[in-house]
Amino acid sequence: MDGDPAVMKVPRSSSVEVKEDMDTKSEKQATRDALIDISFCGSTPMLWKVSDMKKCRSEGVIGALVGSLARQPRQNVRLGRPLELRPEEALLLLEKEKSTAAVRLDTQQDCEDEEAHSEAVRLYEAGLESSYQEQCVLALEDKKKTLNRVMNEKENGTEGSGSAVRERLEALDQSFSFPWSAMAVQLCTARSGFSHCPEERSFHSTDCPMPRDEHLNTRFSVYRDLRNKGYYLTSAGKFGGDFLVYPGDPLRFHAHYIALCVSLDEEMPVCDILAIARLGSNVKKTVLLCSPQEGDVVYSSLQWSSMV
Repeated sequence: MDGDPAVMKVPRSSSVEVKEDMDTKSEKQATRDALIDISFCGSTPMLWKVSDMKKCRSEGVIGALVGSLARQPRQNVRLGRPLELRPEEALLLLEKEKSTAAVRLDTQQDCEDEEAHSEAVRLYEAGLESSYQEQCVLALEDKKKTLNRVMNEKENGTEGSGSAVRERLEALDQSFSFPWSAMAVQLCTARSGFSHCPEERSFHSTDCPMPRDEHLNTRFSVYRDLRNKGYYLTSAGKFGGDFLVYPGDPLRFHAHYIALCVSLDEEMPVCDILAIARLGSNVKKTVLLCSPQEGDVVYSSLQWSSMV
């Protein structure tokens, strides 16, 4: 063939489009992973995943653990997941676009439709049945070990007692029954609302955003302003206020202030002001009267000095 050999030109547009699609998907996934999934139990916002709790902590939102520990369920000194958020904390995360409401209309994060949800329930029940069979075998072996130990201990006793235990051991395979209620069940706390019960699914699908009233708006304005100033806040119910204000992480610092959220036009009895000021003095904290006004917050500090 005379002349220069023909060069085949491969179109690059399809490969570029595929690369752009992959980049777009990866960006969306990275954005989705950076968000904090907030689940709702009734009207209470909660976090179930440890990764979400770490992200929440990095944003300066503390919350409170309200769940029991799997290995120590009958105590309330050390608590575990879920992490309950106050309404002000959840509203701040939603306002900063750091979170997304995990409870959508379908109420299930992992089950996009009813068919997928039914399949998840079927697999869950199959896993329960498999676990039950395994625990039946282990319980039977444990029962046999107990009877063997009793029979060995009675070898020096009367012949009748040893034969009775031996008969029970021989008949154990046919007579042993392991009740379903005695089965140990692992709770998957990473996913809230996992149930095929329609009532429970409806309970976990509360409307978002949360209902707001005038007092919640006042508290949220104060909470947002103090967080923007770098303070950390927790509940101050046991001190008679709305928030305990920390100069840093509560794990490293003591609270310096007790914040009481009041409107500028709200009237307060003098005895209430004296009581909260005296309480703040007793616990070595300054009381702050916080009143939102035209996009800003006015702070008034109260300190008990002496009796007149």
